[in-house]
Formats: sequence, structure tokens, C-alpha cells
Amino acid sequence: MVTGDSSRWRDLGEFIREQRGSARLSLRRLSELAGISNPYLSQIERGLRRPSAEILQQIARALRISAETLYVQAGILEPREDGDDLTRQILADTHITDDQKHALVQIYLSFRHEQESDGRQANGSGRVTKGGAGPGPGMMGDR
Repeated sequence: MVTGDSSRWRDLGEFIREQRGSARLSLRRLSELAGISNPYLSQIERGLRRPSAEILQQIARALRISAETLYVQAGILEPREDGDDLTRQILADTHITDDQKHALVQIYLSFRHEQESDGRQANGSGRVTKGGAGPGPGMMGDR
């Protein structure tokens, strides 16, 4: 295995470990949620094993993060050139708590999934272009 590959797997493992810490999950609990063995997950986190795309998807689902984020970390996918990886940007923000990060990511992914499944695109005004409406007055809620 070339140095670049081993470094990539260590970086991936470190990223997964950081996400697990942010989610306040033990190694054992994450392995249960992901449906993989505790020793195998430990080896992935230490960069000793190269997980398949399917295993990465299971880990991402258990961590409640985008599988795409793990695919990019593993080199399976190229990073988006347009810098549209909002999930990664949210997770990297140091100004909000882990719980707030998790909530924002879940909201963002649910909106994206809704838009993709409906085949609608949002235009620059924040309004949905095919028959839907963007947030109206009072939708954001004053607290």
C-alpha cells in the first residue's frame, strides 16, 4: 500500500472518530448502529482497514451524516468543485454546539431530499420554482 493510500485511510478513520465523538457515541454503540463489528470499526478508525462504499454508507447513516461526505473522505467521490458541501461546513463550524450542528444538518438534508424527490429546484430568491412557495411572513418564528 502506498503512503498516500495509508494516509487517506488514517484521515478517514480520524474523521469518523471525530464524527462519533461529536455524536457522543461510543465505539461499541456506533458499531451496533452501523451493523458492523466493534473490532472492524476500530480498525477503520485507526486506518488499518479500507471500508467498502456500503460500509461507509452504514457508518454515515448511523452517524446521521451524508454518505457523500465519507465517500469524499475515502476518495470514492471527488469533492464538489462548487463548494456546495454545506454539511461539511456546518460540521466544521466552531461557533455552534454539536447538537446545533446535528439539527442543522438534519434540516438541510431533509430539505434537499424533499427537493430532489419532488424534482423541484429553488431559485436565488429562496422560493421554489415549480408550484411551491418559499417561507412566508412569520414562518421563521420570533423567539
